[in-house]
Amino acid sequence: MKLLPRSLLWRTFLLLAVLMLISVAAWFAIFRAYEREPRARQLAQTLVSVANLTRAALVSAHPDSRRDLLRELSDREGIHIYPAEAGDRVEPLPDRPFLHRVEELVREQLGPNTRLTLEREGERALFLSFRIDDSDEGDYWLTMPRERIERVFPLGWLGWAVAAMLLSLLGAWLIVFRITRPLKALQQAAREVGAGTTPARLDEGGPTELATVAHAFNQMSADLASIDQDRALILAGISHDLRTPLTRLRMGIEMAGDELLREGMSADVEEMDKTIGQFLDFARSEGGEAPAEVDVGALIAEIAGQYRRRGFAVELDAGIAVPPAPTLMQAVPLRPQALRRAISNLIDNALKYAGADQTVMLCAGIEGEEVVIEVLDRGPGIPLGEVERIKRPFARLESARSNTAGAGLGLAIVERVARTHNGRLELLPRTGGGLCARLVLAHTKST
Repeated sequence: MKLLPRSLLWRTFLLLAVLMLISVAAWFAIFRAYEREPRARQLAQTLVSVANLTRAALVSAHPDSRRDLLRELSDREGIHIYPAEAGDRVEPLPDRPFLHRVEELVREQLGPNTRLTLEREGERALFLSFRIDDSDEGDYWLTMPRERIERVFPLGWLGWAVAAMLLSLLGAWLIVFRITRPLKALQQAAREVGAGTTPARLDEGGPTELATVAHAFNQMSADLASIDQDRALILAGISHDLRTPLTRLRMGIEMAGDELLREGMSADVEEMDKTIGQFLDFARSEGGEAPAEVDVGALIAEIAGQYRRRGFAVELDAGIAVPPAPTLMQAVPLRPQALRRAISNLIDNALKYAGADQTVMLCAGIEGEEVVIEVLDRGPGIPLGEVERIKRPFARLESARSNTAGAGLGLAIVERVARTHNGRLELLPRTGGGLCARLVLAHTKST
């Protein structure tokens, strides 16, 4: 159900609260069921005692003083005596098990013909029929206030019950909070690992199960960081070892006599050098670069100018379907070198697959707390079913986009840069044909 909260904290708390309320309601029902019989016996005994004492008082009193006795019973005890008539309009007892049980107990002691009602001749009170003298054939009604059978629920107890319930719910919330707080910390740390950064060590205290999970995660995080460092060190060494002979090879090529052979070999050397650079970019830890205030509008204009000076058609668009690029003149906190590398990879990708003679459009804008950068080309595009796969390292398409040189790491590098900024890379079909590579970056202070 959409109305239910999704967090473990509130789901568990609501479950405990519902169970506590059901438990209280069940205990209250049990209490009422077991309390009904003693209360019914107590009330029945009170009615029988009042009837017997009233009868005894009237029988033993002098006939001239009976009127004064009845007046005294009315004034002091609220007890009235009425003669019972055959035509009295008597309402039956309400359908309440408690009252019927009282009537049964009263009849056991006063006789089976004893009647009990709460309304007679339109008057609402507690009426009990009895005989003053066994030789007298007439019955009388013994009338008492209804408050004798009404149970007043003390408001003070209600307040204590509410206080106890609130304290119980507070205790349940604290218990659940202590359990879910380490899980939230683990969730945040897992997100940081997914973004390519190394999170702070988790607290390994608390319950054994949570401490074990935190220790295992800390060990995994440390191992991943060590692997990344080793990979970067190994690739940096490979780069140093390979680029030195490549430099000598380039010098030898320059001294070769055949012009066509020299151009071909120079292109191969340049391609090998770019491939090595891509490996280094992919292995480099983006988390090592601190965020800095970046003027995104000026940055993309600078990158576009660099490509135009090299003879490529890279143009700035007026903006996307959000505030246009001039609104980006305000600086936002991003990782500048990583962002420059990502935009350059997207432009290289567009020029490579759309054709160097085609115009690549570069535009940017802001959506809420996100910076949006788009690189648009008129190439063959990427099928929607292949978008997620092509973002992986060394992944290639079987279509025209795979018939080119390169290490297959360009989009993987851009995807990693996006994750380090808590963002994403979107590869969308461009209106009119082509590809729209959309780089979305969060520019909050947490990046």
